[in-house]
Amino acid sequence: MHEYFMQLALAEAEAAFAEDEVPIGAVIVRDDRVIASAHNQREQLRDPTAHAEMIAITQAAQQMESWRLEGCTLYVTLEPCPMCAGAILQARIPTVVYGAPDPKAGAVHTLYQLLADPRLNHRPQTVAGVLLDPCGQILSRFFQAKRALGKK
Repeated sequence: MHEYFMQLALAEAEAAFAEDEVPIGAVIVRDDRVIASAHNQREQLRDPTAHAEMIAITQAAQQMESWRLEGCTLYVTLEPCPMCAGAILQARIPTVVYGAPDPKAGAVHTLYQLLADPRLNHRPQTVAGVLLDPCGQILSRFFQAKRALGKK
């Protein structure tokens, strides 16, 4: 089941790639139904907070008519950053599934462990590495293309 929903998040990442955004996608699922889907839109919106997770969390809250996203699972292609991890905690999302680790800003396992911090009152379950290779490969392709453009 995790792989199916991560494929949907990867489709969002592909949409981001096509829009020249860093290709990260997210979907939020409740009762085996997608209630939100988004991809990075920082360049398009000129908004540093327009990460895939942040947009999906806002969509899901509107869909549920509540800021508490209880019973939901967030699927995201890249390990959430500190900002997104904070939003996950604030939204009380019980389960987070991600594809690739983020060695530069990962706040779930890699650099920080915000979602497991015992000092906080909410600690979601996490699943890492779902469709790890395709989630990492889309980012590699994007940045390789950017570097190639820079060399011309």
